[in-house]
Amino acid sequence: MPNGSKQIVKVVEKVGFRFIRQSGTSHAIYFREADRRRTTIPIHGKKSIKRKTIKSICRDIEITIDELRDLL
Repeated sequence: MPNGSKQIVKVVEKVGFRFIRQSGTSHAIYFREADRRRTTIPIHGKKSIKRKTIKSICRDIEITIDELRDLL
């Protein structure tokens, strides 16, 4: 299971999302033009992302946890 925001960002970009803007200093917003979906990724340095947050991001980008692992 990924634990850092850098790993999640790589996966999100692999599935077609692109960086739109930073919300404050702690959240990055990514958008996919093809289906107009977006997701927010917490950016907290080396701090781990909670499992529930990872599941929410997976739901936003329409992939399963297994697919996420495969894309890492």
